[in-house]
Amino acid sequence: MVDTYGDIDLTEEQLQICRLARRFAEEEVLPGAVRRDREEDHFDRAIVDRLGELGFLGMMIPEAWDGLGLGLDTYLMVLEEIARADASVAVSMSVHNSLPTQLLLRHGTDEQRDRWLRPMARGELLGAFSLSEAGSGSDAASLQAQARRDGDDWVLSGEKMWVTNGASADLVLLFVRTDTPEDRLGTHGIGAFVVPTHAPGYRAGKKERKLGLRGSETVAVHLEDVRLGPEHLLGEPGKGYRYALGALEGGRLGIAAQAVGIAGAALEHALAYAAEREQFGRPIKDFQGLRFKLARMGLRVEAARALLHRAARVYMKGETRQRMLSSMAKLEASEAAMQVTREAVQVLGGYGYTREYPVERLFRDAKVTEIYEGTSEVHQIIIAKELYSQRGTDQ
Repeated sequence: MVDTYGDIDLTEEQLQICRLARRFAEEEVLPGAVRRDREEDHFDRAIVDRLGELGFLGMMIPEAWDGLGLGLDTYLMVLEEIARADASVAVSMSVHNSLPTQLLLRHGTDEQRDRWLRPMARGELLGAFSLSEAGSGSDAASLQAQARRDGDDWVLSGEKMWVTNGASADLVLLFVRTDTPEDRLGTHGIGAFVVPTHAPGYRAGKKERKLGLRGSETVAVHLEDVRLGPEHLLGEPGKGYRYALGALEGGRLGIAAQAVGIAGAALEHALAYAAEREQFGRPIKDFQGLRFKLARMGLRVEAARALLHRAARVYMKGETRQRMLSSMAKLEASEAAMQVTREAVQVLGGYGYTREYPVERLFRDAKVTEIYEGTSEVHQIIIAKELYSQRGTDQ
């Protein structure tokens, strides 16, 4: 792998962390990537536990809560390194770091942070995030799973879908309705709950058999009168939807980093193969048509990475353009991942279409980056709305 940090001004600490991530990815994550892809019904908790041992599950949590206290930019570089080796491992890391931990950090009480955030930062507890339902994907506000009050307790019932880490996680940050069927309050009737997966009534359904990210666990979750005390409610009972949208803006940057990692790996495999493969008495990299293809692939990777870190800087400063740039970064990176992996398969020809070479897996893994954390179509809507909003002409 080539050094990707030359154009980013890193501190010595950041550089050492990124190099550690690269060594870990190459020496421990990459060797098991093919096996995890093949054995899709098995979730490799051991590799996730290693992420915790290295501190990579608490990167953006302050040291006061047992995290590393690092910035978003460092986290995204580490995540890209992990995704280069195995995007399935990267998505488990991304979900844990950007969604449940950040929601607890922003909206939890000190008691909740002590109970759940500290062990999550240390890698002792793995977190998951559950917003979507069978009939509630892009339209997240239409979810139907219900929480009803019973004295001081809440009782949760319903079904959730597409929960990454949903069977193997230790707790799930889960969104359900807190209004009543007789008095729906729209986006103001949704609450966020910390749900331990060992709670009676919590049941993970079948694991989805997916095109890509086969080493990542994706399940449905069934809630059968899950009784939780009031300490499991995160923040206010009607503000869960707002909490979720705020967390997803940062989560999209994690998916963009994952996509850049996938694309970067595909580019490296294509470059190496083109330098070694000979046809008509010379390496195929010497043919102009192929050079044009490789040049465009390199351009897409660099452009996506640059936009990702531009968006990250804006996000860390809390500027008003953060929503638009987060969507732009996620859209560009995911589309770049699809183009670069598709072209990598083409560069390798028939070999690229077989499982003997990793570009086939990278191609399959890339597709979902255009779907989860907001589809490409949704992000185009967000970007256009934000562009008009900046002009003061959108209602």
